[in-house]
Amino acid sequence: MRSLLDDGASPVVVVENGAPGSAARALGPLLAAGDADAVVVLAPGKNLGFGSGVNRGLAVLSGLTPPAEWVLVSNADLRAHPGALAALRGVLDTRPAWAIVGPRIFTEEGDVYPSVRRFPSFLDAAGHALLALFVPENRFTRRYNPGTPEGDAVAEAGWVSGSCFLARRAALEELGGFDESYFMYAEDMDLCWRAHQAGWGVGFAGAASVTHVQGVSTARHPYAMVAAHHRSALRFTARTTTGWRRAALPLAAAVLGLRLVLATVRLAVKQA
Repeated sequence: MRSLLDDGASPVVVVENGAPGSAARALGPLLAAGDADAVVVLAPGKNLGFGSGVNRGLAVLSGLTPPAEWVLVSNADLRAHPGALAALRGVLDTRPAWAIVGPRIFTEEGDVYPSVRRFPSFLDAAGHALLALFVPENRFTRRYNPGTPEGDAVAEAGWVSGSCFLARRAALEELGGFDESYFMYAEDMDLCWRAHQAGWGVGFAGAASVTHVQGVSTARHPYAMVAAHHRSALRFTARTTTGWRRAALPLAAAVLGLRLVLATVRLAVKQA
């Protein structure tokens, strides 16, 4: 949070999607340091899911006078590197047809997280689903996830990670924000899909970097998160498959069901 304020984000809207009082405890040092005007805390009293929480924050920004032009969607456990927000905004300034642009995302260990991906074909999706758990470098996964562009490249993308991206507020409102039927996972893929369908572009800015502490929710509720992941993947597949391909949806459900079983067994073995 401190890094976002230091990089020029204001106001910062925090949606408390966890234990009551968690946001207040995390923001205490910032408020004590005189940043009270830069932070708004919304406490719905229960975990609404990622997309639902973001939509409530978006409503606050839309109600400002004048309304915010830009919206940075960010996980709470994220640190922006200096200049990240300016780099993201610079890309959208020069590409008026883009609605969303994502940064390079690093893990705590300094590795680049694969946050820039394509929309897979049915064959690639099935191959990735069945093989990625045990053979990460299979050809289906490589086509779906070709890797993050290097250097300061600016590139078009199918979709970018919802853990951090900058968007035009007007575009998010046009799209209706995140689809709240996704509790966790795939809501970012769905949003970018709908952006493309509406004629907007989605891209990546290599000059913008952030570090994301991943897996906090997953570590607390691993089996629930694995189930949510597969449930969201099936929901996205069902909502974006059209025409004669819809006849293959039962096969997609079977593939994802098998993957859920394999992922659950793998998790149980790791935790044993």
